[in-house]
Amino acid sequence: MAVIGYYIFYILNWTFTLLPLRVLYVFSDIIFIFICYFPGYRKKVIAINLKNSFPEKTDEERWLIQKKYYHHLCDIILETLKLTHLSNRQLRKRMPLANPELLEKLYRDGRDIIAVLGHYGNWEWLLSLPLYTDYQTVSIYKPLQNKHFDKLMIDNRSRNGMILTPMSSIIREIITLRNKNIRSFYAFLNDQIPPKGDIKYWTSFLHQDTAVYTGAEKIATKYDMSVVFLNIQKIRRGYYQFSIELLFEHTAGLPEHIITEAHVKRLEEVIRSRPEFWVWSHKRWKHKRETVHG
Repeated sequence: MAVIGYYIFYILNWTFTLLPLRVLYVFSDIIFIFICYFPGYRKKVIAINLKNSFPEKTDEERWLIQKKYYHHLCDIILETLKLTHLSNRQLRKRMPLANPELLEKLYRDGRDIIAVLGHYGNWEWLLSLPLYTDYQTVSIYKPLQNKHFDKLMIDNRSRNGMILTPMSSIIREIITLRNKNIRSFYAFLNDQIPPKGDIKYWTSFLHQDTAVYTGAEKIATKYDMSVVFLNIQKIRRGYYQFSIELLFEHTAGLPEHIITEAHVKRLEEVIRSRPEFWVWSHKRWKHKRETVHG
């Protein structure tokens, strides 16, 4: 049954996303009404997250952020589905890299890179990254339980040569690429919640005690990689721009947690500037420090 369901979805999605984005956004507006009002999608989770993150704002201000977030979420869903038919020429137009010269410099200097980003803007369209650099791009991802949808995700994200690898295989991937003398760029979506048993470090993020992954920092310092922050900004509907922000060029010997604190702080600054573009419906703070050892 799972196989049949996958192929039904694939055929429907392939047909539906032949429509241009401007038409798909009409459907996005319709979906918005249902997930915002009737009956609403994770309203309580979003409201609590916003209240705890922005205690200085009024209820009306937080509700406005919530409505804007719902609009953005609907757009992200349709934009992700549209990847089936979105050409590289369209990706370049809709998701340009603002400062490719920084990547070019780091490449010339022989630096491997750890890139940290959050679920902000449109992270799915980052499959455009290989179009702008000679780096071998590698994305660390969490495999889906459904192997058919997992393959669809991998096919979409890897179509321009990006390698997708689970965290459990990242060291092996690094060693393989280094042995081949291939300069590489490793992207970590680092705002996810670690499993309860894997929590090793807590920090303050958006006014709250927050468990964070430290794998990006550990790998960077182990191999003396440069660390950058990927900043994805929404320009207008269907158009984004991303930039590379250098946090640390050399990382070997840096004090513990300084890298983690730097990229967490930078993501917080980006979220505070335009909060509607972060994924507020995620149960980011379901683990509490007092109930978890670590």
